Amino acid sequence: MEKVRPHSLLTDYDIFLFRSGKHYRLYDRLGSHLLELDGEPGTYFALWAPNAQGVSVIGNFNFWTPGEHNLHARWDSSGIWEGWIPGVHKGDLYKFHLRTAEGEAIEKGDPFALFWEIPPRTASIVWDTWYEWKDQEWMDRRKSLAGQPQPFSVYEVHLGSWKKRRQGEESLSYRELAEELPGYVAEQGFTHVEFMPVMEHPFFPSWGYQITGYFAPSSRFGTPQDFMHLLERLHQAGIGVILDWVPSHFPTDSHGLARFDGTHLYEHADPRKGFHPDWKSAIFNYGRNEVKSFLISNALFWLDRYHADGLRVDAVASMIYLDYSREEGEWIPNKYGGNENLEAIDFLREFNEMVYLEFPDVITIAEESTAWTGVSRPTYQGGLGFGQKWMMGWMHDTLNYFRNDPVHRKYHHNEITFSLVYAFTENFMLPLSHDEVVHGKGALIQRMPGDEWQRFANMRALFGYMFTHPGSKLLFMGGEFGQTSEWSMEQGLLWWLTQYEYHSGLQQLVKDLNGLYRERKALYEQQFEHWGFEWIDLGDFENSVISYVRRGKKPADVLIAVCNFTPVVRKEYTIGVPRAGRWREVLNTDAKIYGGSGYHHLEERHTRAGEWHGRPQHLLLDLPPLAVVVLEPVFD
Repeated sequence: MEKVRPHSLLTDYDIFLFRSGKHYRLYDRLGSHLLELDGEPGTYFALWAPNAQGVSVIGNFNFWTPGEHNLHARWDSSGIWEGWIPGVHKGDLYKFHLRTAEGEAIEKGDPFALFWEIPPRTASIVWDTWYEWKDQEWMDRRKSLAGQPQPFSVYEVHLGSWKKRRQGEESLSYRELAEELPGYVAEQGFTHVEFMPVMEHPFFPSWGYQITGYFAPSSRFGTPQDFMHLLERLHQAGIGVILDWVPSHFPTDSHGLARFDGTHLYEHADPRKGFHPDWKSAIFNYGRNEVKSFLISNALFWLDRYHADGLRVDAVASMIYLDYSREEGEWIPNKYGGNENLEAIDFLREFNEMVYLEFPDVITIAEESTAWTGVSRPTYQGGLGFGQKWMMGWMHDTLNYFRNDPVHRKYHHNEITFSLVYAFTENFMLPLSHDEVVHGKGALIQRMPGDEWQRFANMRALFGYMFTHPGSKLLFMGGEFGQTSEWSMEQGLLWWLTQYEYHSGLQQLVKDLNGLYRERKALYEQQFEHWGFEWIDLGDFENSVISYVRRGKKPADVLIAVCNFTPVVRKEYTIGVPRAGRWREVLNTDAKIYGGSGYHHLEERHTRAGEWHGRPQHLLLDLPPLAVVVLEPVFD
């Protein structure tokens, strides 16, 4: 009996789609698949390696012996090798042994492997993604809300360091996280979590951004089904899950995608297009159809098999610019002589089109740090087709502003107001991400000036401004309670800090801001449209005070935010308001419950007749120090 029986899951149409760059379910065809033939258990293997002279499967079932189980090359010149091996079961370890055109013997992991050994071991594992999901209520709700304005507040998490056990020596498993993370995120009021890349990666300090196993959650924390359980528990708690996805580059580890069949198969051969100078990694060849099929299949895989609610695409700027982080002479212009990567742009558009075609109730989010036009605009309008884009300019300007001593802020007033010049050119998300608390930048709280009280007051004002500014929100773990040290994967978060008043007060404020954002349509219903925002006064640089109106679609859905970015109390500060009558305070970041001084208005305020800021009525307010006050009208 043959050790490898000829068998195929691939039809001629599959091959046509694959070679056309239009096969978006390759994970159903390539890789390893548990399969019974004539009642005998075994595993079907299929691998794309068009330049290999021979391919065999090695594993613990054949003592890792090359040539024992040789795959068959398909007759159609697709470059796919395949075959069914009896007696290979779930949990068996394997690799592909390839003989290159030059006669070199190399060993590779399976690009479509569903599970891998725990690094530094590098074998793929025969597995499946069967799971009896219990999140139908969430999935039905997600579908019913598709296309409607929704609050979108994201808690960014690195799974390996959110909490540690055994005195900080070990990360929690997926199942341990499932017991703690959903309840905490729900209690804090976030609508979503965003996981930094969970896909298998050999180097833990890469934070997951150097991926070798694109179709497998990292085995460091458990099995694929354990990760599914975590997502299920988050859904049951009413929390959506965004996964970081990295189609921009991949590491050159010998068992990974680089020089896969002895040639530059997944990456460009020319280092001016195929090697990333910043990350010392390989760049995908977006012009190769088979690579496009691989990547888009991977994106859909996480939405399909793992019920993910969206993908945040890393380093989009590095994909769309040929000269990204390169000096003159280190890059190749496109056919028109420009610096745009036309192949990557086409790929991103097709990726977004397919995601929204297949899963219209999910979200794609771009980390794109330039002024590229239309990142979050539909492809039929010439855009890239993302649902949202990180507002990197807001993040940098805002943190630069808050870094200044309040006495100097009047000279930097434009930094806190400039974002509204372009706030509605994209569907922006306001990120205070992991990138802002690493590489010597310190914790957010460390970047605030003044003594301890002022640092925390500044943090509270920063969050108040963030949650009343147009756009969705993202906050990296630890920021919500004022983590005092730079993020460390080895150390994890300093949860013991929450026993102290200032830290627990900041944590309570974030909870209340999330509640306000979710409950008040004025803050989210038109967060991407210019008619959802109106300045009251952006020009009071002498006092470092700004004030603005946020609106929902109905006239009654209106809020006012007044931000005082100095520690000086502003007595009887006058602002024009959009309607006459009574106004009440609904949130004050200086409240004692948050660790503030408690200088705020508990009673309702009545407008006075008289034009101010172009409005026929105004309010007199006493502004608390380093604080944001939010007011709403009172209706009888």
